[in-house]
Amino acid sequence: MSERIREIGTITKGSLIEGVEMHLAPSQSIEDVKAGKFVVIEGEKNDFFSMITDVRLDSTSPQILVHPPARDDLLMREVLAGTSAYATVMLRPMLMVAQEAVDEEMADIQPVKTVPSHFSGVYDASEEDVGQIFGSETLSGGTYFYLGTPLDMDTPVCINLDRFVERSNGIFGKTGTGKTFLTRLVLCGLVKQDKAVNFIFDMHSEYGWQATQEAGQGKGSFVKGLKQLFGSKIAIFTLDPESTRRRNVQADHEVEIFTDQIVVEDIAPLQDELRLNPTAIEAAYLVVTQYGKNWLEVLMTRGEDDLKGLAEELGAHPESLSALYRKLRRLVNFDFVTMGRSSEDIVSVMMDYVNRGTHIVLEFGRETSMLAYLLVSGMITRRIHELYVKQTEQYHASQDPADKPKHLVITIEEAHKFLNPRSAKQTIFGTIAREMRKYFVSLLIVDQRPSGIDDEVISQVGTRIVALLNDEKDIQSVLTGVSNSGGLRSVLASLDSKQQALVMGHAVPMPVVVRTRNYDEQFYRDMGVLSPDEQDRQAMQDQEDLFG
Repeated sequence: MSERIREIGTITKGSLIEGVEMHLAPSQSIEDVKAGKFVVIEGEKNDFFSMITDVRLDSTSPQILVHPPARDDLLMREVLAGTSAYATVMLRPMLMVAQEAVDEEMADIQPVKTVPSHFSGVYDASEEDVGQIFGSETLSGGTYFYLGTPLDMDTPVCINLDRFVERSNGIFGKTGTGKTFLTRLVLCGLVKQDKAVNFIFDMHSEYGWQATQEAGQGKGSFVKGLKQLFGSKIAIFTLDPESTRRRNVQADHEVEIFTDQIVVEDIAPLQDELRLNPTAIEAAYLVVTQYGKNWLEVLMTRGEDDLKGLAEELGAHPESLSALYRKLRRLVNFDFVTMGRSSEDIVSVMMDYVNRGTHIVLEFGRETSMLAYLLVSGMITRRIHELYVKQTEQYHASQDPADKPKHLVITIEEAHKFLNPRSAKQTIFGTIAREMRKYFVSLLIVDQRPSGIDDEVISQVGTRIVALLNDEKDIQSVLTGVSNSGGLRSVLASLDSKQQALVMGHAVPMPVVVRTRNYDEQFYRDMGVLSPDEQDRQAMQDQEDLFG
């Protein structure tokens, strides 16, 4: 490792559990020391990669605080600064590397199991340090994806995509902090490096063709969506063809849901949204027992004029059946729901795309009600779950690599609606979050209220990318299951509201605060998209190479 130059402080005390304290060097300004900064402690035998978690002003004598020097007494201020009055910085060591491992590629990066000795020097992290810990996009062969940079550096911080897709993951932050922007970055990485097939339930049409810039230079302007960046690798399905056409977007497939495709298991998770009581669900099962797949069509048809007769025929309570009829009218009133038998199995069509490795963005258009989102995403995901279980069982039986299902990442927004303590035990999303890794399916959950998500589900979230959160319950929730999480609370609370995030968990070796990369023309080029001028130059070069 290269020799370190800029020492910013000295370790004075600490513990393995609480972290260590650094006496800030007199030459350093405390205002340059920010929570979340990445630093390195150079011990006697190991280098400790650490994060700044808190900053405190101290003094050697209370008298100094009782009688501070006057503002214009520059000499006295200079004499006291850094000696009698000084700054203490709290550090959280996250990883350690033996100094004898001079070859960075062979260095054994280990969890911290001890503390550096007294008076160990603390240094700003170098580009080599960042690359050693977080990997490099250029040297990884597609394993790493550049997500952002440390707060005071321009060196890329990468996430390990192989480890990212191994588990379900979450992107959290309060409203207006750029969760959609962060999600789009991560999805671009997964598509570019071909690590998994993505299925995105796009509630507000922000991922498919284009979206508006949320922050930074060009705020409010339009930016490219996944389809513009990756072309035929992305298929846009739409529930609202008219809205899609009005935005001059060519959908790959229009989605129509027929009543015979909706089962009671799709209705049960909607109890809170529909305000259905348990007796109404029991009445639905009675209709299914009598009429099978046609149960919803029969209920809607006979409910208009013969509800009492249907109740007597089924042996159901008339009021429960009446309540079920009234509530489910909302479903069949959606433009994308059609009465009758299905002419095609839309989920089978989607699975054909998935099996070919094509990523799917399902746009809801103007159908932005939470009821529509819950119904469609739950219904389609339930069918995908069933098909993936069958494919996985076939693969385990044959042990033929050709039968191995493609890993699928399902992206859902407003995740607390699906995964709250009550719904998590009923919805297919709760099942996937807890168990579906073994069936090659995982979730990417996007939410502004992580405290509304069941604790068991949160504990299964492998990698967490967290923008600013203010609510203490939300902060506590995203830190569930994170070791030594105390110091990270202050880091989360100090994030800027835009383009900053704390990344922690399975896909990064240690928690790190990043300034997320810009979603701009340079990013498009990194994804393989050329500007019109570059396309013209490339065409001329190709023509010259072809004809000489």
